[in-house]
Amino acid sequence: MNWNKAITDFEYYLKIERGLATNSISNYIRDVEKLKLFLKNNGIDKTPISLDRETLQLFIYEVAKEVGPRSQARIISGLKSFFNYLVFEDYRRDTPLDLIESPKIGRKLPDTLSTEEINSLINAIDLSKPEGERNRAMLETLYGCGLRVSELTGLRISDLFFEEDFIKVTGKGDKQRFVPISDVNKKYINIYHKQVRSHQLIQKGFEDILFLNRRGKQLTRAMLFTIIKQLAIKIGLSKSISPHTFRHSFATHLLENGADLRSIQQMLGHESITTTEVYMHLDRTHLAEVVNKFHPRQN
Repeated sequence: MNWNKAITDFEYYLKIERGLATNSISNYIRDVEKLKLFLKNNGIDKTPISLDRETLQLFIYEVAKEVGPRSQARIISGLKSFFNYLVFEDYRRDTPLDLIESPKIGRKLPDTLSTEEINSLINAIDLSKPEGERNRAMLETLYGCGLRVSELTGLRISDLFFEEDFIKVTGKGDKQRFVPISDVNKKYINIYHKQVRSHQLIQKGFEDILFLNRRGKQLTRAMLFTIIKQLAIKIGLSKSISPHTFRHSFATHLLENGADLRSIQQMLGHESITTTEVYMHLDRTHLAEVVNKFHPRQN
């Protein structure tokens, strides 16, 4: 089995068998391509089947010179998935990464915004421009529903179930979930939808996409980043923020106001509760309040 065949089969496996999102698949494939390029550049004639631990260790050493511990850990994780796949398909008996450890990295706490900062960003939107109503509706939804960037840009009109107070969100790996939506969110989406979007010339294939650019097509992730960065500059916000910051803030504020982790996990679409648990580190006062209120030994 040569590298091209192995990579193509692995990509198919990630897409069909594991149902991963396009971005996740791209990251896995990129990690294997880096290993393939390393072997080629160093004249090492090893196939995915014959590659040994010593050669792989040389590659890891090379990677360590170029990237930090977090990126190293991600690359090693990607390669582990690749070689585990080869073992699973009986191409190999074992994986050359069995005794290779990932670098120790601390858990990075996500940046958050206060409710005042979020209000300032939204209030800084110029509503005199047609895109102003769109931008306000997007940021309100991004924060109010805790969506990922791709979930917001891919949101469809047919996903809006306003009478039931829910929206249907398509997350990683095309997994769908229902997320509650507030009256405030519904109000601003309706203003944009009925007063702005209804007057746009919409390109074929984008009729059901909710948030459109000026050319009548789906808004890109990059454009949403730009909108938020410009608003941050406008209000003089020194924090480095992105669309994901609104999602982190949504989860943190829910936790601070007494929501349980299981509910937050469901709304965020986290597969594992451990992913959601990072928010417990953001506000330790909440933990003390929980103990004082609910512990049976409290008076």
